[in-house]
Amino acid sequence: MKILVINTGSSSIKYELFDMDHHVKLAAGLAEKISEDASVLKHEKVNKNGESVKKIEKQKIPDHRAGLNRIVELLTDPEFGAIQNKSGISAVGHRVVHGGEHFHSTTLIDESVMKAVRENVPLAPLHNPPNLIGIEVAHTVFPESPQYAVFDTAFHMSIPKRAYLYAIPMDMYVKDRVRRYGFHGTSHAYVAEKAAEHMNRPLSDLNMITIHLGNGASMSAIQKGKSIDTTMGMTPLEGLVMGTRSGDIDPAIPFYLSDHLNMSLKEINTLLNKKSGLKGLCGTNDMREVIQRIQTGDEQAKLALDVYTYRIKKYIGAFYAALGKLDCLVFTAGIGENNPLIRNLCCSDMNELGIELDNERNNNPAKGIKEVNSSNSRIKVLVVPTNEELKIADETKKCLLSQ
Repeated sequence: MKILVINTGSSSIKYELFDMDHHVKLAAGLAEKISEDASVLKHEKVNKNGESVKKIEKQKIPDHRAGLNRIVELLTDPEFGAIQNKSGISAVGHRVVHGGEHFHSTTLIDESVMKAVRENVPLAPLHNPPNLIGIEVAHTVFPESPQYAVFDTAFHMSIPKRAYLYAIPMDMYVKDRVRRYGFHGTSHAYVAEKAAEHMNRPLSDLNMITIHLGNGASMSAIQKGKSIDTTMGMTPLEGLVMGTRSGDIDPAIPFYLSDHLNMSLKEINTLLNKKSGLKGLCGTNDMREVIQRIQTGDEQAKLALDVYTYRIKKYIGAFYAALGKLDCLVFTAGIGENNPLIRNLCCSDMNELGIELDNERNNNPAKGIKEVNSSNSRIKVLVVPTNEELKIADETKKCLLSQ
């Protein structure tokens, strides 16, 4: 069974092809700057021995349809491809950012699903429109392959009302769907499953906090396999300090910026989403650069890191209280997986809560799932590499087999 996973952006198509019979990646790539003169398509074929063959093309990709057609040509190419023809693709799984309250699980895409995704465009104006374009184009390119939508928000649909409602007039929830939705659900679900497998315990028996730290960042409180709270809200802006996003702020700050600095709503939106977070605090959103600057004695970079890790630490405490009992803390995504200093700062002085790291384990650069807690730690602290594309392929396969 071959499943193609597609993640469509406004000017990009990210894709991975999986052999789900053997649970391995066959090919992957990224088409960027679609419709621009400087378009780039990076393609990789993975051989049976794990070695990869790469190809980079720099020529204008006029639109998403042309981009996906070229991707199919590469996937079926004798040298760079992994299948003989596109009919070898059993199904296509699409990452869709916002499913609103319509979707609690992976769904076979039909006209009613497309209609519902369009209705949720106001909730994710930057993401759902290109997701829709990807689905529409894929339907024409793969007319014989069923298409499935895997929603970033679906995993968090188990959150109870006390956690997802904002304290504003109820009509705004009932009529306008203003509530906490949460994001990164595919990643949180994947690493929770892998953590349970590592601990050799059923996910339904475990309480855990998963911490997804990339340029975007979020946390989830997971009780017996179900998300009961998360840091991101109606949009991905709420919660943790991120690369360029502010995370939690006083909701009156935009009024202050408008009244005293004469900033427009558009300027405030740009400020909070693209000029804040680490970038706003110290001038860069690259955590590697922040760490390098700290090592040279840069106090502004150190302050930015203190703010960043303090927010995570505060949410660990809050989610611990919400869960009542904690079995496992999981770090994932680019920063969470690769930065021992961040993990150390987030977990420091938590011995009384049963969280204690082992410095040698934490600093071990070994890949894969690893325990970084000390032998005295009551709570497991794990580093679990995320794989959202494989999770999407898994969800697509389950749905395909259940039809």
